[in-house]
Amino acid sequence: MTDRVAVLGLGVMGAGIAHVVAASGRDVVALEIDADRVVEGSARLRAFLDGGVARGKTTAEERDAVLARVRPVVDVAELAGVALVIEAVTERADVKGELLGRVAAVVPDDALIATNTSALAVTDLAASVPHPERFGGLHFFNPAPLMKVVEVVPGLRTAPETVTALVEFATGLGKDAVVVGDRPGFLVNHLLIPYLNDVVAEYDRDLADAADLDTAMRLGLGYRLGPLELLDLIGLDVHEHAARRAYEATHDPAFAPPPLLTRMVAAGYLGAKSGRGFRTGGENAG
Repeated sequence: MTDRVAVLGLGVMGAGIAHVVAASGRDVVALEIDADRVVEGSARLRAFLDGGVARGKTTAEERDAVLARVRPVVDVAELAGVALVIEAVTERADVKGELLGRVAAVVPDDALIATNTSALAVTDLAASVPHPERFGGLHFFNPAPLMKVVEVVPGLRTAPETVTALVEFATGLGKDAVVVGDRPGFLVNHLLIPYLNDVVAEYDRDLADAADLDTAMRLGLGYRLGPLELLDLIGLDVHEHAARRAYEATHDPAFAPPPLLTRMVAAGYLGAKSGRGFRTGGENAG
């Protein structure tokens, strides 16, 4: 599709997306808000690649080639001339909308613009840019270099040719692209959020302890991770935010965050990243 792609944000998702795109041989212009964020994001990208070298999944030469293709910048004007923009900043509509508007003012009118949002409506974000027919969702999963599926999400005004181009782009990255509806959680999270909410609610009712619950779901259903292990990996706050957004959009009680989850987030028990969650920090840590 294109050999020059802009990625907005070098957080966990943005760095992962930049990695995937650069590994496909494309040049990446990675926009961050200041030099400190550039340093943090670049270190995050390098650490993931270094881990791949240490595990024998890639070579030092391949790592260096990926890093050489990613050019971090702090000036939106540096994005002029890119053919595709992938936004991966914080899950706030105001932040995304303001940034997308500034970016749209400097990229070509025919440049495709995609959002990696997992909780916001693609149709709403498309209103931030002129020519919303060239705007769509391109939802990677974390960690982006390892997860094979990418959800391509058309908004109400997304042109069919934009959907085709985004599918071809994702496929060209070695991903499996699925086209899904613009609804809360899209497809994967639309099904996953109620499942994880149910698990937390049943754990709170003492259906089983955390270890047994995870073992039963892993072995009984053939999942790689148990649901409480998965929540610790995702981040309890990330899941709580996505669940709350889905509930606000639908008023479907299946999406309402369970009380135990809300209490744990309020206490700072966020899973692996805080050192304490349902399984992190000791057996049945929650």
